[in-house]
Order: sequence, then C-alpha cells, then structure tokens
Amino acid sequence: MHPLVRVAAAWTWRLLVLLAGLVALGWVIAKLDTVVIPVALALLAAALLVPLVDWMGHQGVPRAGAVVVVLVAAIGIVAGIMTFVVEQFVAGLPELAEQVTESVHQVQGWLTDGPFHFSEDQIRHIGDSIVQTIQDNKEAVTSGAVTTGRVIGEMLTGAALTLFTLVFFLYGGAQIWQFVTRIVPGGARERVRLAGSQGFGSLVGYVRATVAVAAVDAIGIGAGLAILGVPLALPLASLVFIGAFIPIVGAFVTGFIAVLIALVTKGMVTALITLGIIIGIMQLEGHVLQPLFLGRAVRLHPLAVVLAITTGIVLAGIVGGLLAVPIVAVLNTAVRSLLAEHPEDVPDEVEIDDPSLPLFPADPDRAP
Repeated sequence: MHPLVRVAAAWTWRLLVLLAGLVALGWVIAKLDTVVIPVALALLAAALLVPLVDWMGHQGVPRAGAVVVVLVAAIGIVAGIMTFVVEQFVAGLPELAEQVTESVHQVQGWLTDGPFHFSEDQIRHIGDSIVQTIQDNKEAVTSGAVTTGRVIGEMLTGAALTLFTLVFFLYGGAQIWQFVTRIVPGGARERVRLAGSQGFGSLVGYVRATVAVAAVDAIGIGAGLAILGVPLALPLASLVFIGAFIPIVGAFVTGFIAVLIALVTKGMVTALITLGIIIGIMQLEGHVLQPLFLGRAVRLHPLAVVLAITTGIVLAGIVGGLLAVPIVAVLNTAVRSLLAEHPEDVPDEVEIDDPSLPLFPADPDRAP
C-alpha cells in the first residue's frame, strides 16, 4: 500500500472519530437546550456584572450583599427601561397605524392612477384574496398561537433558571470552575484552570465592549429617527440596541426595520436619510468603536465572526447567533493559553498602544 494512501486513511478515520464526537456533543446540547441556553446566558450576564461585584467587594461590601445589590439594580434598570419603551410603543402605535393606512391609500391610488392602471375591482380582489388566505389558514394560525404560548412558558422557565444560575455565578463562579476542573488529570489541571480564567477575562472584555457599542448604535440611530420624526423612534432604538449584540448582522437587520417604517410612514426621502444614518453609524462602529472598546482582547477576524454567527443561527436560531461570537472569543483565548509555552503570559486583555497597528496582523509572531 502506498504511503500516501496509508497516511490519508489514518487521517480520515481520526477525522471521522472527531466528527462523530462533535455530532454527539451537538446532539446532547440540542436535547438539553432548555438547560444549556439559560446557563450560557447567565454566563454572559455574569461577565457583565461580576466586575461590579468584585469592585464592591474591594470596597469592603460582603460578597452576598454585593451580589444582591448588583442584581436588584440590574433588574430594576432593565424593568424600568422596558416599561418606558412599552409605554412609548403604545403611545406611538395609533400614529403609526394612521400613517400606515395613509400610505396604503397612497399605494392604492398609485396602482389605479399610475403606470399599471389597475382597476379598483382588481385591488379589492387582491385584498379579498389576502383575507381569504388568512381565513383558510385559521388552523395554522391557531396552532401557531398555541406554539407561541408554549414558547412563552419555556421562556419564563428559562428566565427563572438563568437568574438562579446567575446568582451562583456571581457569588462563587471561581469556586464552581475549580470544582468542575477536578475531572481534568492532575498534571494539566492548573493549566486548564488558567486557560478558563483567561477565556472568561476575554468574555468580560467582549461583553463590556459590546454593551458600549450597542449603546452608541442605539443612541445614534434613535436620535436620527427622532429628528426625522419617524414614529416609534425609542422602541426602534431599543431594538437596535438588542440587535447590536449580534455583531455585524444584528445592527443591520434591526436598522433595516427602521428604514422600512420610515419608508411606510414618511416616504422615500426620509427612508434614504435613515439608511444613510444607519450606514454611517455602522462605519463608525466597525472602524472606531470596536477597535477602541475591544482593543486587542478579542482577536477574531471578521470572516470568523460572520461564519460563527451564521453557524449559530443555523444550529440554534437567534440565540445561537447571540452566543456564537462569545463562545468563539472564549475558545480563542483559552486555546491560545493552552498552546502557549508560558500560558501565564497570555493576557486577559491587551490595550492598543499604537492605533496604527492592524487589529488582525498577518504575521503570527506579532499576535499577543
């Protein structure tokens, strides 16, 4: 047997074993998604809040008290913002409905008087067809409502589990990690613990930077919508803030919704101006905000980010897209720590001393 064939066969069966292991792991995670997703979300929230808990601890506040204060403050802020956004949405909905109705009438007028010369009977027939389609699919709509109710129940259960897990992550996350890593052989245990700690440090930097970038996106786009008089400017800004947690893709998709509402309510010119504002904010985000806030803590190529988000969305929907980049960021730092000759030299967060240096250098020797 030719040596190349022997080597190819050896690589093939090893890769097949690895693939089988990954498939089995994915199957287990999919079966336990009700548990895995809340734990992952709790870990993200812990990365955001644990610096505050640690700071309060350094000020002499007991750990349990710091956890309670931080959680109550965070829940209060989120609840207050959500209440205000919902009130703004309810208050602006009638105006939006009137403007949408007016836009529909304008479209109907354009269809009858414009180049297509549709008759009113044809337009009415189209409307009747849409209504008939909805009536013919009542069963599907009803089953969808039942499914929605079940999903809401699962979301409430997941939220409770996330909060419960977050409490313990904030109070004793380091001890939990020490306990979990006891299954690692003694010779590599400390190295794995250090890699995990450094990976979590990158997650802290990533979440903190993402919140800052999302806030700037929401403020910039929300202010532009308010100046242009687009209805529901504040709810749309909140939607942009949430969408910005999915890098590159999220802000674009939520911004497209804002452009669509501007088009329906204010016309083509306002929609184009809104699109220009969103493109400008995204350029500011990509070239200034992300390098400034992220620094060199999360060294991920944009292609890796897009592929990770796409894979996450395909495998787990919106939640997968939200968690994909943080997972890759943690693995990136942890793997670099495991492979380094001196893992303690792999920093949790590295600042950019020279802004002219590329964020993604081609020379691997320049990588931290």
